[in-house]
Amino acid sequence: MKRALITGINGQDGGYLAEFLLDKGYEVYGMERRSSTPLRVNCQHLNDKITFLKGDLTDQNSLTRCIRESDPDEVYNLAAQSFVGESWNTPEQTGDVTGLGALRLLESIREYGKDIKYYQASTSEMFGRMEKFANENTPFYPRSPYGVAKLYGHWITKNYRESYD
Repeated sequence: MKRALITGINGQDGGYLAEFLLDKGYEVYGMERRSSTPLRVNCQHLNDKITFLKGDLTDQNSLTRCIRESDPDEVYNLAAQSFVGESWNTPEQTGDVTGLGALRLLESIREYGKDIKYYQASTSEMFGRMEKFANENTPFYPRSPYGVAKLYGHWITKNYRESYD
């Protein structure tokens, strides 16, 4: 049975992805930030079907622990500071969570030493203002701290794939 770890499990996409993977027979682990009350609105119906792990993209040790505890075949990084407007109010935190968080997760995977497939969620915000539909040749031109942080996540993922396979 394949095992998957989903960061951002409590977001809309995390819940849908968990359902999809469960239907395919995966054992699913979801990483969520520590809080006094779990915020599982989008995946409350999956409480008894997935294993929740506490982790934070700003804490390398928690990511390493989540990788070790889930022993995944695949990691889906959906977690981010996901409000474009808020990224202007908290640009440093946005970069730390959304950009450097991807780096920390990739480094935890690399140090774990197992071949693990990795998915980095992206956004149209990496392209900024476009006059036409985006395609493979559309240049990146982020127009917010959020877009810049997501673009860093994209490029560091590409760099790790090329450097460490």
